[in-house]
Amino acid sequence: MPTQIDDRPTASQSYTLNDWQQGYRSLKQEFDYWIDDIEGQIPPELHGTLFRNGPGLLDINGQRIHHPFDGDGMISAIAFADGRAHYRNRFVRTEAYLAEQAAGKILYRGVFGTQKPGGWLANFFDLRIKNIANTQVIYWGEKLLALWEAAQPYRLDPRTLETLGLDDLNGVLSPGSAFAAHPRIDPHALADGAPRLVNFSVKPGLSTTIAIYELNQAGQVVQHHTHAVPGFAFIHDFAITPNYCIFFQNPVTFNPFPFLLGWSGAGECVAFKPDQPTRVLVIPRDPTQPLQTLETQSGFVFHHANAFEEAGAIYIDSICYQSLPTVEPGSDYREVDFSALHPGQLWRFKLDLNAGTTERQLLEGRCCEFPAIHPAKVGRSHRYIYIGAAHAAEGNHPLQGILKLDVETGDRQFWSAAPQGFAGEPVFVPRPDATAEDDGWLLSLFYNAATERSELVILDARDLTPGPIARLHLRHHVPYGLHGSFTPKYFEATP
Repeated sequence: MPTQIDDRPTASQSYTLNDWQQGYRSLKQEFDYWIDDIEGQIPPELHGTLFRNGPGLLDINGQRIHHPFDGDGMISAIAFADGRAHYRNRFVRTEAYLAEQAAGKILYRGVFGTQKPGGWLANFFDLRIKNIANTQVIYWGEKLLALWEAAQPYRLDPRTLETLGLDDLNGVLSPGSAFAAHPRIDPHALADGAPRLVNFSVKPGLSTTIAIYELNQAGQVVQHHTHAVPGFAFIHDFAITPNYCIFFQNPVTFNPFPFLLGWSGAGECVAFKPDQPTRVLVIPRDPTQPLQTLETQSGFVFHHANAFEEAGAIYIDSICYQSLPTVEPGSDYREVDFSALHPGQLWRFKLDLNAGTTERQLLEGRCCEFPAIHPAKVGRSHRYIYIGAAHAAEGNHPLQGILKLDVETGDRQFWSAAPQGFAGEPVFVPRPDATAEDDGWLLSLFYNAATERSELVILDARDLTPGPIARLHLRHHVPYGLHGSFTPKYFEATP
């Protein structure tokens, strides 16, 4: 007889794998409704629209994808006004999404291991890239753009989320070029004092080309320059200061042959090299100034919280892993052994450009990811960082709460939804006319395994300890997402 496994949380584990797995189910329906199941009260001053992006489809007509990062992008929009909230979701109707939905099967290989049915021969030398538009969504220059780092953005209608087509930034992006999924908004660019969106693209190879784009408030590209760096670069995020763009070139190599021969996805061909240092690329935003390269201890960085300049040095606060979490052929991402992996932790890196040296300091040892700060502090010295964090203070675990870290005093506040709640990225929304850095709200989409639905949690960023001031219970679940953004512009909901 089969043995029944007791999957209840224990004293040393704040979750069950079965509960966590439930959040990885496709959401195939598209909804449009007022949220009426609310605990607490939505702050009446909270006005605008939260946009979230992430893989909404984890299978194509029952054919499972190999990794959630290969899933088709689905946008959720929650619009706030007068103490009410409206939910809407739509899939980004990319060319590949429409083709696979019409065919009812997987037609494209995924970067993270998804293969077309038919074995290696069906995938042999098929190098087409499926633009899944599933990583970030941002409203800028009166455009709503769904981003995926290896391709052009898709433009959407911000009111209906209807897909309008690929966007080339008014002719700047050529067909097949990329626009990364981690733009930064400089609140006061040195050139004119006005806000600018700063983003990049990476063209990897034996030598890697990094392109920098700066867009004004009208969405026009006002600065564009490229830089060549030696070696293969796996770069997902970057940080900015008023004078610099900073990239961490993780110590990895890429063997393309298993991918070319149809054996593996491109992401499965990346190997981490723990004996090699991480390179820090400091690219001046003034294109007439040269790039500078420094080195720090070996590690892997996906996301940065922020960077700033102070007393002749550059400081970067980043989530760093001891090694790259690999994607294995034939593995099942839902059966992950969290305890066997190294946790992401928050580190501060100090760069001395004159001496060419780096130092690092551990700021937070708890397993954490998806850092956020006050938007006015981007590129400037900050005091508070908000991060999705594990319930347990040690070890590697899924994210179940939100942590507030005061980097000046070391004080911490933590709220957890354990044992059956699983956290997403927090988004900080300043309170109107606020002056204190932490005077605002944290918006985070949680999955509640007890109800098998998702809920938007609103926390007072000044004090997390009392718990949410409001929980907005959705009528369904939303698969675990990636990134999102908030605009103070309210896009009218359907009457």
